[in-house]
Amino acid sequence: MNLRAHHLPWNSAGNVADNDLTADDVVRETGWVFNNETGDELTLKAFVETGDKEVQRYIRLLQLEKFQFENSTLLEIGSGIGRMTSSFTNRCRAVIAADVDSAFLERCRQTVARFGRIDRLSTLHVANGKTLGRADKSVDMTFSYITLQHCQPQDALNLVSEAIRVTRSGGLIVLNFRTWVASDVVLVPLGIAVRRLWKMPVLGRRLARWRWSTRLGWQANRLKPDTVLQDFESQLREIKIFHSVKRKLAVATSRENSVQTIPTNRINPSHWWLVAQVS
Repeated sequence: MNLRAHHLPWNSAGNVADNDLTADDVVRETGWVFNNETGDELTLKAFVETGDKEVQRYIRLLQLEKFQFENSTLLEIGSGIGRMTSSFTNRCRAVIAADVDSAFLERCRQTVARFGRIDRLSTLHVANGKTLGRADKSVDMTFSYITLQHCQPQDALNLVSEAIRVTRSGGLIVLNFRTWVASDVVLVPLGIAVRRLWKMPVLGRRLARWRWSTRLGWQANRLKPDTVLQDFESQLREIKIFHSVKRKLAVATSRENSVQTIPTNRINPSHWWLVAQVS
């Protein structure tokens, strides 16, 4: 196995994929998203299957079974090359794949053409990493998984605001965040240092090929539920915070009983999900 090179955080990493690469090539040469492995034995089919399993899992864990995907338009923030997007196109009336990397969006179209419903897919280039070029109230659900944690904190909050703006009244936002754990006392300063080292011409290129370096450097923020809800709680209703059963996650709220916290299996202790209707 080789290791994938990550040189920049998500919000400034646009257009890093070689436009000559197919989606299969991206999986083999630039690696699996979650473990940074590369190699000829990796396949796009297996990669997409992991995404389909996770879509099924999170529909169940996040209590989304009653949502009418088949009649809905879903916008996915951080689609990448379509690991989960294909599954969404098989479920939804229409899917908008949004990503900062325009070359990834081209690979996403290839992936969906093979494993999903390409007639239901459109793409959206998030060129500045913080705004969505869609009309107000134009989608039924905005979804994001393991993307907002790669943005600078204010950019992530801007994308939350944008998710609310583009989602119709009564529609859902389903957004994944990374929050603080005890180990972050060490990990966060190390991540800042690693991102600075990536900018060095020779050392940065070499460092970005080491798995421990990429794992540290790509985590650009930690956002608590309170930090997110203090700006957006008034625009939402039926707010649910899903978090790991392995930790407690207290949420302060300005409205009595307006936020439900739900301990859930198979969620990483450092992650939490915001699921809410747009007012």
